[in-house]
Amino acid sequence: MTDRRQVIIKVFRKYGHSLGPESLEFLEQLLDRHEIADEDVEFSIEWIAKEYNKQDDAQMKVSLDVLNRVYEAFQNGDGDGAQEHTLLDPDHHLFVIDAFEMPLWNWSTERSTFERAPGPLTSSGSADSRVMAMRNRLNVIKQCVLRNDHFSPSTLPSKDRENLLTLRSTKQLLGRAGERFLLFGMLTHSKEGKLCLEDQDGLVELDFSELDQPSEGLFTEGCLALVEGDYTEDATLLVIAIGHPPCESREAARSIYGHIDFLGKGATTLLEDKQFTTRVQVELADLRFFVLSDVWLDQPETLLGLRKLFDNCMENSFIPKVIVLCGNFTSVGIPQGNGREVRRYQEHFDALADIIASYPLITRSTHFVVVPGPLDVTLNSVLPRRPLLSSFVSRMKSRVPNVHFATNPCRIKFFEQEIVIFREDLMSRMLRNLVGVKPDVKNDDLKRYLVQTILDQSHLMPVTTSIQPTLSEYDHALRLYPLPTAVVLADRYDRYQMTYEGCHVFNPGRFVGNTFTFSAYAPARRESEECVLELDPDDGWS
Repeated sequence: MTDRRQVIIKVFRKYGHSLGPESLEFLEQLLDRHEIADEDVEFSIEWIAKEYNKQDDAQMKVSLDVLNRVYEAFQNGDGDGAQEHTLLDPDHHLFVIDAFEMPLWNWSTERSTFERAPGPLTSSGSADSRVMAMRNRLNVIKQCVLRNDHFSPSTLPSKDRENLLTLRSTKQLLGRAGERFLLFGMLTHSKEGKLCLEDQDGLVELDFSELDQPSEGLFTEGCLALVEGDYTEDATLLVIAIGHPPCESREAARSIYGHIDFLGKGATTLLEDKQFTTRVQVELADLRFFVLSDVWLDQPETLLGLRKLFDNCMENSFIPKVIVLCGNFTSVGIPQGNGREVRRYQEHFDALADIIASYPLITRSTHFVVVPGPLDVTLNSVLPRRPLLSSFVSRMKSRVPNVHFATNPCRIKFFEQEIVIFREDLMSRMLRNLVGVKPDVKNDDLKRYLVQTILDQSHLMPVTTSIQPTLSEYDHALRLYPLPTAVVLADRYDRYQMTYEGCHVFNPGRFVGNTFTFSAYAPARRESEECVLELDPDDGWS
């Protein structure tokens, strides 16, 4: 009985909860009533703890009333049939979420959970908000690391603990030369230009002279890393291994923080997510999102390519629910103060509006999401970027009813899915800022390393603000936690698609030239497919 009690306490403590005598006795009675074997206790209590966490009124001190409600819901079954007779309306479950609309949730080390930031957010930020943004990045990933099986001890005494890893802090290095440590922190440069690992307690210089081979991934200044090494008399850490933190799946994160509304559109439970997933697979199997990048409106070929795309949709009676148009919308930047180029820029969007409006069925049925690129004209050049200036797109707003001029990045919430859209030349940016260890890899490996790095870092731009400035109070808009369902990394680099830890990541390719490449995302399968459109000489070229 004592061992069972320890298991119950430790499992709930793992999720940041404490148990009173009444709640503890209630759980012990449940185990006895259902004759749960000792080897199944941890699994059973883990399920109850996760279900408790999903409740809107779940408190850090476990409530007996909420526990009773969780148990009664389990006894009554799922109750799936309530909405089975209502057809799904995708328009009612489609939301385009701007970066500046997302609520800010800060990590609380005292409560070991997220707390919503009070008051309105500002673009100017403050010194405190810049510090809080970096602490959030570190603490969000650190709590995932500590919850990982390699770092979190089993609650069962019979389990093998010999391979358990223990994180140390830089302040624990002092006076302990010759000992081996595993540290977690940010790769950065000291004032003397030395590569260091910095955590909340200090920093230590890194020595890579004995490192044979780093783990997979791209390591840049500003990324968070797990570093193992020997502390030397020279106050440096002789690195023997370096790697990215382990990635936590969306299901694991949602099982703990499912009650938190990270997107500001209402939280859903895992049960609701499961029901929507099943129904989308059956009822919306043919639904598609088209994603286009580098739509150069200043090139006549691009407008012809768009016309051919829309013609094919009409001929095949296949109307996409969403068409995402990512910048750059011009092949060259607009010189400052060049009024003629500014007028042409607006005329290009007017021409795009006229093309879309000439297809009434697409205009009525399809949602257009317009995401600016690095060369496009917006109010700011730092991340997240504001939408395109309204003065350039007034005709599109008047002629296309379902157009959304989004920020960069932005998100699409579709039923239970979260799709992140980011337009940035990310591969070249990451490769230019590699530090310490430079992997000798091939092209396909680079694509995999980029995806792995972005998702392991839980951030779209894991570099310092000196490399890529960000709005500190909106840094959470770049956060990838919980892990999204899909991430669009629109880049001028080669097209790719892959799934990592259940998250589908793809670069749609470039909609330029005579052969136009784009991607079609299928929510029912949570996968994308490459689409290629070729222009024939008789397609209207002059």
